[in-house]
This record gives sequence, structure tokens and C-alpha cells, in this order.
Amino acid sequence: MNQGKRILVVEDEAHLASGLKYNLEAEGYATELVETGELALERALSAGEHFDAIVLDVMLPGKSGFEVAQELRENEDFTPILMLTALGRSEEVLKGFESGADDYLPKPFDLNILLARIGGLIRRRRWSQSPSTPAAPLDTYSFDGHTIDFTRLELQAPGANIPLTIMEADLLRQLIQNEGKPVSRGSLLEKVWGLKEDTDTRAIDNFIVRLRRYIEADPSRPKHLLTIRGVGYEFKR
Repeated sequence: MNQGKRILVVEDEAHLASGLKYNLEAEGYATELVETGELALERALSAGEHFDAIVLDVMLPGKSGFEVAQELRENEDFTPILMLTALGRSEEVLKGFESGADDYLPKPFDLNILLARIGGLIRRRRWSQSPSTPAAPLDTYSFDGHTIDFTRLELQAPGANIPLTIMEADLLRQLIQNEGKPVSRGSLLEKVWGLKEDTDTRAIDNFIVRLRRYIEADPSRPKHLLTIRGVGYEFKR
């Protein structure tokens, strides 16, 4: 089932890295190991290279996992990223998502959960890239010359098609489903990121800034993604 799927594991802890490689290969994945963020970027961004998912540790020598994820996204590499972190604080989890990660696991983790998360990310990305996969009516949304295709993780804007990360798409979906109603930051943290509503962080604001660049004619004067002072955000068609 996983034959032909390639995984890049970025982990400097040799014992854990070899264990991940062994178990991923036992599941049929072709697995490559690198120890630093610099090597990860070199391999992932090499011309002609393709990985189906990246398992990325946060604490690495040199560039951190956060920096690696951010640079990949800035280079328009949208390979699904599962971030591994020994930092269990909610703020660190959101920092990972903000940098471009699609999912995370705190260490120590259950191997079966890791395999399930990787499989889910690969399936979701495959569905988004398949030209034969029709988008159900509820999985697309159009407004003001834009169409969001939640199945393909793509925003079709005038003159451009913009790939979305899973988290960007999920945040947009949550706001659109509550069109015309203010949605609190706490509610978004809980429903999109699975974090407690009382998490003390405003990192979600950076996601909104990025989404405004995608959909607003003038991001400094938004008319679709509105800030509701003291509450959170509201989407207006």
C-alpha cells in the first residue's frame, strides 16, 4: 500500500532516527535520514526530488525545525510536514503550525499514532493533487472572484492559484462556516488546532495576516477577514 511513497526523516538523535527508519520501511515507505536542518533543505529542495511527507524534529543542530518548515513553504514546497517536539507547550505547537507544519507529535510518542498521522497526511495531499477527485459542493466556496477548493487545498484567485497548507485551509473553513459571526480566538484554537480555549497566545494572528495577503485586495484594509476587537475574527463574503 505504501510502496513508492518516500519519507524524509530529519532527526539528530541517532537511536530515534534509526528506529523511525526501521519502522517506516517495515510499513513499505522508502525512508531517507538526515541529521540537520540544512541537509533537510538541501534534499527537499533539490531539483527533481520528491518526498511524500517529512518527519521533522524541532530541536536540531543549526537550523531548527521551525526554520526548516518556514523555508520550505517560502520556496513553495508544500510537502506534508509532521513535526516532532519535546516542547509540549501550546505556544510551541502553534509556532510549528505557523511555520508551516501540518501536524505535530510530542515526544515520547506512540509508534502507531505516528504511522497513522503520516498515512493521513499523505492521503490528504494525494487527494488534493488528484485531477480525478471531484470536489463536493460543500468542499468549495466562492466569493469576490476567489474560489477556495478545500479538497485540493488550493485558493484560486484572479491571475493565480495559491496552494494552501492543511492548517490554512482548516482555518478558512472554520471562519467561512461561521460567516457573518465573530469567532473567538479560543474557539479557533480549539476547533482548528485542538488546543484548549484558554491557551495564552496570539500566534493565530499571524495566520490571519498571511491569509489576508491571499484574499484581500488591500491586506491593510481587509473587507473579508475582519478583526473583531476583544473577540477574534469574522469572515464576510
